Amino acid sequence: MPLKNKVALVTGSAGAIGYGVCKGLLEAGASLAASDLPGRRLDELTRDLEQIAPGRVLGVPLDVTDAASIDKAFETIIETFGGIDILVHNAGIAMVARLRDIDMDEFRRLEKVNVEGTLRILQAIANHMIARATGGDIIIMSSKTVPAPGAGFGGYSATKAACHQLGRIASIELAPLSLIHI
Repeated sequence: MPLKNKVALVTGSAGAIGYGVCKGLLEAGASLAASDLPGRRLDELTRDLEQIAPGRVLGVPLDVTDAASIDKAFETIIETFGGIDILVHNAGIAMVARLRDIDMDEFRRLEKVNVEGTLRILQAIANHMIARATGGDIIIMSSKTVPAPGAGFGGYSATKAACHQLGRIASIELAPLSLIHI
């Protein structure tokens, strides 16, 4: 169990990719904070994951676009597990629309979740890991559409490219601290 005694936070846990990531982390021995928007999907996910690894799963409501929600989630995770060693930032939303048809309000929502949410969660985890001075790992899930965009995915591809770039910049800024691996 290579991740025994490690605590992982996965944002956007309630979707298919998030579930697979959570399951893999648990199988590798990590304790897990599975986060998503509050509600039935997060509750069901938490119950399911708890069957895989009793006592090592915490369901945490978290809206990556809301600083207070992020602060509360981090506080809950730290109170429960003592800290966060691994972040897998998987939260994001999709949009399928040709550029000429994109509704600007929907595009702003896409930007808020995929770009602003990524920045907010990166700020929070970087501050946490720096304050602890124990290091950690940050994984940013972007999209296959970043290097290979397709028609109808312009808004999604653009925001996921920004998400990807924020992760790359975080690695440049945090690597000199010799604490964080991205």
